[in-house]
Amino acid sequence: MTLDVIDRLAGIQPGSPLDKLRERRPEAREHAQRSYEALFCPESEDEVTLIERDAVAAFVAGLHRDAAVTDFYADRLGELAPDLLARVREEISAGLTSGPYGVYAEPELAAENTAGPVHRSALDGRLAAAFDHAHLLVFRPREARRESLQALLDAGWSTTGIVTLSQLVAFLTFQIRAIAGLRLLGAAA
Repeated sequence: MTLDVIDRLAGIQPGSPLDKLRERRPEAREHAQRSYEALFCPESEDEVTLIERDAVAAFVAGLHRDAAVTDFYADRLGELAPDLLARVREEISAGLTSGPYGVYAEPELAAENTAGPVHRSALDGRLAAAFDHAHLLVFRPREARRESLQALLDAGWSTTGIVTLSQLVAFLTFQIRAIAGLRLLGAAA
């Protein structure tokens, strides 16, 4: 059996109070692990390569400022593409900001509009478009529009690849928040 990634990154030891707490929701634990495995141990790399998956994961974790999760995915990336790792770290530094930002399409919500930076990756091709899209989803999700998807298509992403990429960002956001919550519970215990 594969070690549960959330347990590992949250520092949960077998038999600990947090382990027992997670055991009370076995389906949630199992589905989170299966989601990780589906996204990061895929049967096929036809649409999104492992290098792309791990690079995006390290970038998204870095944007969330979670060092342990960033290091986890950066280590995975370093095993596959060590030459890319420094460039991903540069992208994280260039993309750091606070948020969320965005402009609502609905005029009645205009008072809640908050301008924010738009990330333009220094990388090339598919990965640059993926990082720009990931940054959009992390910091300006209300601005996700047809045009942002078109930029991915123009960079060579297929529709299936775009769905997988968006699922990666959504899963990482969930995973990072779950880990942060578990760490807080562990610190309070």
